[in-house]
Amino acid sequence: VPTLRAPSEAITIETEEKIDPKEALDVLKGATGVKVVDDPASLKYPMPLNATGEYDVEVGRVRQSIVFGDKGLDFFVSGDQLLRGAALNAVIIAEQAVAARLLA
Repeated sequence: VPTLRAPSEAITIETEEKIDPKEALDVLKGATGVKVVDDPASLKYPMPLNATGEYDVEVGRVRQSIVFGDKGLDFFVSGDQLLRGAALNAVIIAEQAVAARLLA
């Protein structure tokens, strides 16, 4: 499906230890640069149209992995590649590294 500037990805991760989707959602809700959009009852999921023009990356559809079982998660993300792409992430990481160095 073509999108103007906010691609989406279905992601599967494998973890070393058991992981609970609800706990993962709680962590994601507190993460900077992330907006959890996961309300199947209201048909609200990450969507390219909604992510376009937003700095936060939408994350949702967080489920136990059918491949890795209780040691994995499946989820869906959508983000504006012009506002929240690799370049901005690199700048944020560099700013955090400099701040940590100044505080040490």
